[in-house]
Amino acid sequence: MTGAYGADVYSTRRNVSDGTGVLLLGACAGWSLITAAAHGGRPEGMLLAVLAAAAGYAAGRVSGALLPVAAPCVGAVTALALAVAVPGLSPGPWYAAPPGHAGATAALLALATGAACCAAWATAVPALRFGLRALACVVVAAGAVLGSVAGCAAGAVVLVYSLAAGAARGRGAWLAGPAAAAGLVAAALWGLAGDALPGGLADALRDRLGADRVRLWRQALGLAGRHGGLGIGPGRFGELGTAAPRVPPSDGRPYSAPLQQAAEQGLVGVLLLAAVFCWVLYALWRSPRSTPVALTAGAALAGLAVLASVSNALSFTAVTAGAALLAGWATARPWTGTGTTPWAGSGTTPRAGTGTAPRR
Repeated sequence: MTGAYGADVYSTRRNVSDGTGVLLLGACAGWSLITAAAHGGRPEGMLLAVLAAAAGYAAGRVSGALLPVAAPCVGAVTALALAVAVPGLSPGPWYAAPPGHAGATAALLALATGAACCAAWATAVPALRFGLRALACVVVAAGAVLGSVAGCAAGAVVLVYSLAAGAARGRGAWLAGPAAAAGLVAAALWGLAGDALPGGLADALRDRLGADRVRLWRQALGLAGRHGGLGIGPGRFGELGTAAPRVPPSDGRPYSAPLQQAAEQGLVGVLLLAAVFCWVLYALWRSPRSTPVALTAGAALAGLAVLASVSNALSFTAVTAGAALLAGWATARPWTGTGTTPWAGSGTTPRAGTGTAPRR
């Protein structure tokens, strides 16, 4: 047996992972069409999100293979520029960013920090690595200047997590941590909407997030309970839900991706959304890039999942495409020009003549 055997096994697993992602994105698009046909909804938003995710992931894989340092660096600068120069990305007024209202801006800042840190880990030049980490610090500071508390906090967490990832020896537990945090936030949100949290905790969260936002979540959960099969149809929450008058602007969304999926596309829609997130984490776990790069991207994408649970961040194409780009960069196999396939998680190839993979 030769080292090529290990490379073939890796390629097969990678093809299975990619095929699973294609099937999941296709299922998301197909289910939105089914629910729209059943209730007369508008699936264009979901279809655009799926298209942006697929295109962003493919572009990230290609550019990450050819330019593993330059591509995420450019992406970080672009995301920062969008957050600073396009105030319309924020669902709230441009001159104020109440907690939870600037979801898209905060998401872009978290993704920009993750991209800069991924680029820093991808280079072997100490001066360039220092400069890229300085760029990540600039992104975090920009969140404070813009008044995006959520963006500043998310970027800081991603930066610290990325620095700590340099000492990681495995990926499973390090990826499970951010995933568990995102799941805990979603569960707490669900409990708050369903009055299942203790009174003191519920009051504290309601004061922090806003009573009007919680009212929207309760309406979404109520619609999900009455239409748990197919939902009410994509894009119809604004028609059937009683909009909270003081949430700016009244755009017909419940300001929560999981609850929007539950209300508009039923339980299957929620499961598909969770499945896509889990698939991305699995792809990062099997990624041929170095462990710090994979863990940094995982932290940034988990931060986006948290923000999407309490805002309408995923309703913006720039955020969806940016998240897919980051996932593509972190799972791309850097092209070496030799045709050698690096082993997932180690950055090296199996030793010739052994047929075994190096230990992680």
